[in-house]
Amino acid sequence: MMKADTIEIVGFHAHIYFDSDSRDAAARVREGLAQFEVQLGRWHDKPIDPHPQAMYQVAFLPPQFGKVVPWLMLHREGLDILVHPETGDGLRLRPAPAAIHSASVKHRVSKRFPNLSIISLIRLISTISIP
Repeated sequence: MMKADTIEIVGFHAHIYFDSDSRDAAARVREGLAQFEVQLGRWHDKPIDPHPQAMYQVAFLPPQFGKVVPWLMLHREGLDILVHPETGDGLRLRPAPAAIHSASVKHRVSKRFPNLSIISLIRLISTISIP
């Protein structure tokens, strides 16, 4: 049975990380994401706190999760992608557990936020099959 104080997820953010060599790939991913009900954020060509490298954000509501995240798994073009829930309370209460699969980004995020084990970085792997 779930506790009465369970945190409600009101949306999700996906952060698409890129560098100068992978910016074109990030642009193609962005073009593909336009087919979904998402809000595409600005391009940040330099790291912007708390993100350790250039990126743009994609915001979407929970009903879109099952469409957007599997699409990213299959079309990420080798990019690292951070997907985390939005609970309306900032970083303070993002649910655990953490799943960080990119060693380089994990190292940079953990150095910047040593106590932030609740951020979920998913390096979406194109070989994962979705039932």
